[in-house]
Amino acid sequence: MRMHCQDKTLALSGITELSGANSAALRDEARAALRSELTTIDVDLSQTRFVDSSGLGALIALHKTMCARGGNVRIIDPTPSVQQVLEMTRLHRVFEIVTTT
Repeated sequence: MRMHCQDKTLALSGITELSGANSAALRDEARAALRSELTTIDVDLSQTRFVDSSGLGALIALHKTMCARGGNVRIIDPTPSVQQVLEMTRLHRVFEIVTTT
């Protein structure tokens, strides 16, 4: 996973899998990188082949963290399989889904 800050956004990318094996680390590293001026977390899921309930839980935890700060989490370019999971769990209504292609 790669992480960088630009303007008021923390961008996470290079996530090939979001599961019990790495979701806690993603959540904790993102929270540790948050600075007071950051209002958005962009999670690029364009390379993500698999997401499970732990991965969804990590995204929801980040969403709750950002809502408490008056910010938001955006999902960037989810793969079709990830988009399907988001729709089946109705999380596409919670997160802003951004398609850049």
